Amino acid sequence: MTITADSRQRIEAYLGQLRGRLRGFNQEEVREIVEELRSHVMDKAAAAGGASGEVTTSGIDAALSALGSPEELANQYLTENLLAKAEVSRSPVQILRSLFRWAGLSVVGFYVLLGSIIGYFFGAVFILVAMLKPFHPHTAGLWLFANSGGGSEISFRLGFGSVPVGGRDVLGWWIVPIGWMAGCTLVMLTTHVALFFVRHYRKSLALVRV
Repeated sequence: MTITADSRQRIEAYLGQLRGRLRGFNQEEVREIVEELRSHVMDKAAAAGGASGEVTTSGIDAALSALGSPEELANQYLTENLLAKAEVSRSPVQILRSLFRWAGLSVVGFYVLLGSIIGYFFGAVFILVAMLKPFHPHTAGLWLFANSGGGSEISFRLGFGSVPVGGRDVLGWWIVPIGWMAGCTLVMLTTHVALFFVRHYRKSLALVRV
């Protein structure tokens, strides 16, 4: 495999820009990423050169263009790194943190983030109501009451403030076991679904770089 000085310079310039944007990785991880990409670009360019295996400037440009800009590629690596940590920790906080970054890269990431926020929010509400019911037995719970338009509304109340006149506690003390069960189930289900999409996204990135 032969390579011109200009082609090598193009590769190193690209990798140098990428290296400067890989914050959050240690030096060994950065070195492995850079070496893997250098080998990937050389292989792609050599394959484009045909039987001679000559690495041309046009082949290098095509291989680098396929990777995207250094900034875009660095964002992908940083996002993948956060998603990998979320997959291991299974922490809702870590998952949401990584999904916020993923949402900035793709529409799919945005919808996974939106669904996760909704799932965790309602899970947290169920758990909070179940926790606060013993401290606010007369106001915390799932309440049904009439609204100003003459219809009915149903809402969770954490027990702070007074209940609207005519309101009715739908579940009473049943909100404690139901709240804990529903809340924990929602949190676990949201985590499971979010990590399902995370795994598929990470597999798709690996396939793209092959």
